[in-house]
Amino acid sequence: MNNFNTKYDKILEILKQFETKSNFLNQIRRPRLSDIELIAVDLTAESLSIDSECQLFRVLPSSLSSRIERSVYNRRRRKLFFIKERIRKAMSDKLTGTENYFIVDSMPLEICKLSRSSRITICKEDYLTSPSKGYCASQKLHFYGYKLHAVCSASGVFSNFELTQAAVHDIHYLKNIKTNLSSCVLIGDKGYLSADYQKQPYIFRKTRKRIETLFSQLCDQFLIRRNYAKSFDGYKNRILSKITALTVIQLINKLLNRNINNIKSLVV
Repeated sequence: MNNFNTKYDKILEILKQFETKSNFLNQIRRPRLSDIELIAVDLTAESLSIDSECQLFRVLPSSLSSRIERSVYNRRRRKLFFIKERIRKAMSDKLTGTENYFIVDSMPLEICKLSRSSRITICKEDYLTSPSKGYCASQKLHFYGYKLHAVCSASGVFSNFELTQAAVHDIHYLKNIKTNLSSCVLIGDKGYLSADYQKQPYIFRKTRKRIETLFSQLCDQFLIRRNYAKSFDGYKNRILSKITALTVIQLINKLLNRNINNIKSLVV
């Protein structure tokens, strides 16, 4: 509990540096737990590998749990998706600064085993956002779910990301983001490059491993492969929370003059 309070206070302090407002949703009554405090609770839980709301409300300090109900917390968290993304982007821009080397890659996010794909109803409320069957060449794996496409800086900070159906090829994400990236070097594997451009210098191949390390951290500490969401809105919100929590820890480490990618270090 002490660890939760310590991290929560530090994360809330960081969030307030990027947002002057405390509440963003139109509500008749002023909530006892403000929107910015709710986001801080969400990110603190993810940083401590707490990805279940049931588990969160068991360990949540009474000073916070007494100010919001679990069902209300879940609804408000989904509605704050775009505010959270805006804050994440601002923190990312502060961390990357003038960097001009970026890495693009994707990772599979399995919703369920292929054998159950025809029976489940998870995230199938809309055909355009429903999961699909895909193939991960690096892991030689057929899976059912989504792909997380991401761009990170050479220092290891996520700049952009997108969640697509598993069947979407990597090259389509590259076409979507190329207008947002200019005057920089974008490094990718052969899934993004034609044969003429696959001969990368060794330093580029070494740099590209940074995003693979980030994906591993998302799997190990932030449990990104574990899913409790029933709707796509809930699922994409969980993914955003995990990436934002990673980014805020990196920013805290930078302010404390630590290695920004030492994400297991405690906040002091």
